[in-house]
Amino acid sequence: MNTTQSISAGSPEELAELFAERVASRDIDALVALYEPEAVLQPEPGVVLVGQDQIRTNLVGLLNLKPTFGYSSAPDVVMSGDIALVSNAWTLRGSTPDGSVVAHSGLSADVFRRQQDGSWRILIDQPRGEAT
Repeated sequence: MNTTQSISAGSPEELAELFAERVASRDIDALVALYEPEAVLQPEPGVVLVGQDQIRTNLVGLLNLKPTFGYSSAPDVVMSGDIALVSNAWTLRGSTPDGSVVAHSGLSADVFRRQQDGSWRILIDQPRGEAT
């Protein structure tokens, strides 16, 4: 296990920060470890990926863009017990293997859940909302 995998998020805000850090480091194992085993990712309308294996495949495609990823402000977090609804305004810029520039932005709507050890992981990831 590498160092980034062993670092866990102590709050929803820290989980969002770890996501950005792991995209920047292009560490697919550490990035996937932020998701619960049966997490759900909806990368586009009508496409729902369930579980870390399906999510990994999608995230490998993301990391292949060699992206620069970041947030434009602190996340908006609403909590109820061990569940947090987290919204982040984000930007991504990268390039395809042929050199074409890819630039996206959005406003995510994600659900994070506190684990039994007190750490937080992603349960539902929906990154596609329109940027404000």
